[in-house]
Amino acid sequence: MDTSFSLDRALDATGALLARRGQQAAIVVVGGTALNLLGVVDRVTRDVDVIATATVRTDGEPGAIRPPDPLPEPLAEVIAIVARDLGLPPDWLNTTVGGQWTTGLPPGFAGRISWQRHGGLWIGVAGRIDLIYLKLYAAADDVGPASRHFQDLVALRPTTKELAGGRAWVESQDPSPAMADALQRVIAHVQAEGR
Repeated sequence: MDTSFSLDRALDATGALLARRGQQAAIVVVGGTALNLLGVVDRVTRDVDVIATATVRTDGEPGAIRPPDPLPEPLAEVIAIVARDLGLPPDWLNTTVGGQWTTGLPPGFAGRISWQRHGGLWIGVAGRIDLIYLKLYAAADDVGPASRHFQDLVALRPTTKELAGGRAWVESQDPSPAMADALQRVIAHVQAEGR
């Protein structure tokens, strides 16, 4: 089973199958998927991280977002079919990162989503500042310049002000001294890489 795949092909297949069935769905993505869709990185990703679903509207872009669990049944069925047809793992599109709703998303998250339509699938891409905050959090959990999260954070080219805002948000999620220390190390490495 090929666990690295063409992101565009899998998402296009999902949208096409939803459209053929006369169905629509809306998801919001973060992580490597979002960075690829924004053109920040160009790398193979092993999965699509869905942080939210949204209400599909008939008169334009999707509306209110909500936690992604469970995914709408029509979407879950199509994801399974695409996984089978393309030889992907069953969790190629997953909601693991949706657990972030427990402690909260970055303030103003919903207002910064940019939407793309792929047939019957609306894909919302989290805003750049939200990706910085989330990648900073992930990099602090996986400290080191070899970390994929660290490399993604560097690719986002955050400013000192953006890193300070991200640090404040992450510390509101996890106020432990260990997290504060990890954040300090990650930020120092990011700033050194940015020079």
